[in-house]
Amino acid sequence: MTEKNKNTDSEVETPEPVEVEVVGNEDDFSELQEQLTQVQNETEVHKEQYLRTLAEMENLRKRTQRDKEELAKYANESILREILPVIDNLERAVEHAEQAESNEGLFEGVQMTLTQFSQLLNKFGVEPVEALGQPFDPAYHQAMGQLESAEHPVNTVIQQMQKGYQLNKRLLRPAFVMLAKAPVAESENTDIDTEVADEE
Repeated sequence: MTEKNKNTDSEVETPEPVEVEVVGNEDDFSELQEQLTQVQNETEVHKEQYLRTLAEMENLRKRTQRDKEELAKYANESILREILPVIDNLERAVEHAEQAESNEGLFEGVQMTLTQFSQLLNKFGVEPVEALGQPFDPAYHQAMGQLESAEHPVNTVIQQMQKGYQLNKRLLRPAFVMLAKAPVAESENTDIDTEVADEE
C-alpha cells in the first residue's frame, strides 16, 4: 500500500451538516401540530375507556361467579321452607300419639301429613310415576322380579315395591316393580304330580 493511500485511510472526512428546508409555511406546521395534539388526546381518551371497560368486565365476571355460587348454595331454599310445616305436622302427630291411648290419632295425623307432602311435591312439579296395571316401561320402571299371574298380560306391572317420581316430566327415580309372567302350564304340573306319585 502506498503512502498516499495510508494517509487517505487515516483521515476520514466528516460530512458537513445538511440543512433541511421545511416546505410550507408556519401556519401549515402549527395546523399539523394541532392535529397531532388532538389525535393524541383522542388516543388517551380511548385508552382510558378501554381500561375502564376492561375493569368493568372483570368486576362483572367476579359478580356473576359470586351470584352463581350463591344460587347453587341456596337453590333449594324455597322447597325446604315449604317442607318445614310438613315436618311440624308430623312432629305434632307423633306427640299426640304419645299422649293418646289409641293409635287412631297417629294414623290420621300421618295420613294428613302424607297428603300435605303430596300437595307440596305437586306444587314443585314432582309427580308419581304410573306403574300398577301399566305395561313395563324400562324408561320409568325398574323390574325387581316376576310373579305368575293368569289375570294380567305378560310384562304388566302387578306389584309396586317403591314409588317412582318425575320432575316436570323428567325421571327423578324409577318405580321398583314386579312383573306378571305366564303361569306354568297345567300339563307340566300334571307331569310333576305323576312323577311324585311314581316315586311313592
